[in-house]
Amino acid sequence: MTKQEEFSVTFWGVRGSIACPGPETVRYGGNTSCLEVICGDYRVIFDGGTGLRKLGGKLVGQAPVDSDIFFTHSHFDHVCGLPFFVPFFVPGNRFRLWAGHLLPEHTLKQVLVEMMMAPLFPVPPEIFQADVIYEDFNCGDVLKPREGVTIRTAPLNHPNRATGYRIEFNGNSICYITDTEHFEDTIDQNVLDLVSGADIVIYDATYSDEEYPRFKGFGHSTWQEGVRMVEAAGAKTLVIFHHDPSHDDDFMDEIAKQAEAVHPGTIVAREGMTLKP
Repeated sequence: MTKQEEFSVTFWGVRGSIACPGPETVRYGGNTSCLEVICGDYRVIFDGGTGLRKLGGKLVGQAPVDSDIFFTHSHFDHVCGLPFFVPFFVPGNRFRLWAGHLLPEHTLKQVLVEMMMAPLFPVPPEIFQADVIYEDFNCGDVLKPREGVTIRTAPLNHPNRATGYRIEFNGNSICYITDTEHFEDTIDQNVLDLVSGADIVIYDATYSDEEYPRFKGFGHSTWQEGVRMVEAAGAKTLVIFHHDPSHDDDFMDEIAKQAEAVHPGTIVAREGMTLKP
């Protein structure tokens, strides 16, 4: 595969709810959600959790950077890395920020300005020196940010709404489905349609089926539901994602073992991991 044909996803943050660095999370990582997807010479970033800061450290030496950042939603664990993303402070860089869950009540620019507003934050987004453009779309839209790259979207079942993504490039597909709660009596048709036949499905597996009843209504799913979803959709690789902060490395090792027994080939996301279809 040439560089122009490369299609990969790298995990810069795999946790949900709150960052949890420490000796108990060294192997899987403690940063919150952030993915880097490479489609040939085009880079697209998904979510801006604390993992975005580490990605920024990689990109700062590659200026000028021209990229898009898509948000599943704007809960704090998915956007709190933005003010610490060094490439935003480099003149000549260009970023388009996208969200599909906010209209008509809000816009992405409004939400991020209010996040970086006194007394919650010392400086506003106007301090960014890169060219930062805010784009709102309607969940369900099909987006084509670059020639040869198609991003399909669908609504997820999460408080304050969220967006699921399917990235298609060179005949392959990677799906990013996080912060969604499954339905107990039926499969979520929106998710099923989006991940149908996909090569990689990154899925919100915050809980196990045994834990889930205590957290019903919180807006998250289980790794067992992820297995059921990819099997129903005829998808290939399931990636367990959005690990609960209370799940330490040993707990995640046990989930990996159980998932492999139930659905061989299942992967538990780790920071720094890169996967290709």
